[in-house]
Amino acid sequence: MKSPDICPHCGAVVPEGATACPVCGSDARTGWSERATAQRLDLPDDEFDYDEFIRDEFGGPPHPRARPRGVRWFWWIVVVLVAAAFLLTVVG
Repeated sequence: MKSPDICPHCGAVVPEGATACPVCGSDARTGWSERATAQRLDLPDDEFDYDEFIRDEFGGPPHPRARPRGVRWFWWIVVVLVAAAFLLTVVG
């Protein structure tokens, strides 16, 4: 049986005529078969669309009227009060 070009278990390149994968040791007895392909590894292929992946994983673009997330006004007040308290202890 001919060895695959790419190991179906770890995705490593297998040299032509190799009897086992040089990385993980897989061979015909432990998992190579005529049907084995690297597609089982769920690796991106040449037709991988990064923009489609981002849409699927994170949803579409944000709503145009969505408020930007950042430091809320409450935390700004806390920072100002802590800074004022620090300055009062240093000066007074």
